Amino acid sequence: MTEGQLIGTEIFVVDDDELMRDTLMAMFMPEGCRVTCFAEGQSFLVAARARTPSCILLDVNMPGHSGLDMLRELDAMHYPAPILIVSGQRDVPTAVSAIKNGALDFIEKPIEAATVVARVCEAILAFNRRPATDVVGVTGAEGSELLTPREREVLRQITAGASNKEAGRTLGISPRTVEVHRARVMDKLGAKNAADLVRIVMGHGAGQGAPRH
Repeated sequence: MTEGQLIGTEIFVVDDDELMRDTLMAMFMPEGCRVTCFAEGQSFLVAARARTPSCILLDVNMPGHSGLDMLRELDAMHYPAPILIVSGQRDVPTAVSAIKNGALDFIEKPIEAATVVARVCEAILAFNRRPATDVVGVTGAEGSELLTPREREVLRQITAGASNKEAGRTLGISPRTVEVHRARVMDKLGAKNAADLVRIVMGHGAGQGAPRH
């Protein structure tokens, strides 16, 4: 998907900062998007349950309902649209928590128009083409039942030999987010490194490592 293909899509922007809402609206409206803004969480949750936008940009530091709270309340892992968390803090634990709770990706402020528009395009495209089938060979691996759908998508890329950058491009997420998922997959399957992970998935590494929670 290119920026021009955003025409007709609806983007939800959730941020208590009026300037940030105006900035994001100014980024997407010229691309032909409908932008619906929310200054607090409750009205956003009501709207997000009533209709599904093409993508959601959700600030993590919201008063009352934080971005993480809203991910949990919306059951973001199973929500039918990509949710990108936006934060002004370079906080790795927060990024990991957001991804664990269903955010597709994590965008750090200050934001750059071209980068954010491109990330949203990639996220929508990747979300729409995500595989419905399971990763070949992973079902029988010890600990595979612990993997989330997105961790399975990352595992598919890893076992195909993709780098973090290549996997991120395919899945519409940043290499940093791929690293977070990759670490969680390896931990759950008890893999020590990428080669060990492939052996486990291909059925040659059973018993080499116990899955950890």
